[in-house]
Amino acid sequence: MGLYELIIMLKTAYQIAITALRRNFGRTILTILGIVIGITAVIVVLSAGLAIKNLILAEVSSFGSNYIQIEPKTPQVSQQSSENSFSMVGGSVITTLKESDAKAIAKLNNIDNYYCGVLGQKIISHESEMKKGFIFGANAAFIDIDSAEISTGRFYDEEENTSLAKVAVLGAKLKNKLFGDNEAIEQNIQIGGDSYRVIGILKEKGASFMFDMDNMAFVPLRTLQKRILGIDYVSFIFTQVKDNSLSQSTAENILEILRDRHKINDPNKDDFAVTTMDQAMKMLNVIISGIQILLIALGSISLIVGGVGIMNIMYVSVTERTFEIGLRKSLGATKKIILWQFLIESIILTISGGIIGIILGLLLSMLISIIATSQGFDWRFAISWSGLFTAIIMSTLIGLIFGLYPARKAAKLNPIEALRHE
Repeated sequence: MGLYELIIMLKTAYQIAITALRRNFGRTILTILGIVIGITAVIVVLSAGLAIKNLILAEVSSFGSNYIQIEPKTPQVSQQSSENSFSMVGGSVITTLKESDAKAIAKLNNIDNYYCGVLGQKIISHESEMKKGFIFGANAAFIDIDSAEISTGRFYDEEENTSLAKVAVLGAKLKNKLFGDNEAIEQNIQIGGDSYRVIGILKEKGASFMFDMDNMAFVPLRTLQKRILGIDYVSFIFTQVKDNSLSQSTAENILEILRDRHKINDPNKDDFAVTTMDQAMKMLNVIISGIQILLIALGSISLIVGGVGIMNIMYVSVTERTFEIGLRKSLGATKKIILWQFLIESIILTISGGIIGIILGLLLSMLISIIATSQGFDWRFAISWSGLFTAIIMSTLIGLIFGLYPARKAAKLNPIEALRHE
């Protein structure tokens, strides 16, 4: 068969397929619905995954890449509890990380600056306004390292941290909840029953890694430790390095220092984790990719279900049109022509569902972006061109794979037996 004959055959098969699909329009719409749902799910997942990745990259880049974080970690090998750690229902809290550890780490040549942090939760009130909020305790270097900025007033200094001063800096939203449009600087708020003087207000920053710093009160680290929570450990240490190219070797030096200070000889018994920003990004990429693969797999189930639906409908169509197939074969239609007629019908169904699914997926992705942005997240609408291409290929393949069996059944029908079919 030459190219011209092939084009004529495909054109004829296409015209017959369109006529057959229009004849059963309601059934056609219901058949492609499964494909539409599956493709929509795939597009939304890929677009959301790309948006989340960009969001995380933006969050990390706001800190920069020259940072190393140290945080407590449950040892892989269980140890007997000591005076430095205590058990809780459902897990254990490691309390061995101290501010003195940070001071020892700060002596490394490549460490430029650091701050220690602790997070607590208490009732915060001013006059009749009251709310349960998070209290963030950090030493004075926090404002020099973090991307937070002062709007009015000032941040507390290291002398106030050392003296356990009862001063507070408020996030923008917390200030508005407690004071409204009134002046907050030099006013007093109540934290856990004690009075604290407001000395500064932070600029609105928005949610970051599930923490809304605009709704937090910031107090000196030692004030939170001694006056509010009654603890002597820290939740994390955030260090800034001078030369980012030496981050990995600096991280290894930190490991040695902490193992020596914590009397640890076996790395499996480390009660801390040291993470560079490069390592954090690699872990985040692995997590995001894993979530995307899982969600795409779930979306693909809808595509498979839709494909089975197409196979069933095409099988019914073959049964209904047995006489028509016999008549066409008796007039000279070959097995190949009959095969392509039904394959093209199946492909038209899946490609139509794919196109509709892509449009709906893009619209839903745009809607999600608008809603997320309105909630303060830097969620930018992103299109995965590879995802669009994959969706089209998947819908076409499903049409071919699930339409092949009914099409072959139709092509193999005996014309004489088919003409006897009523």
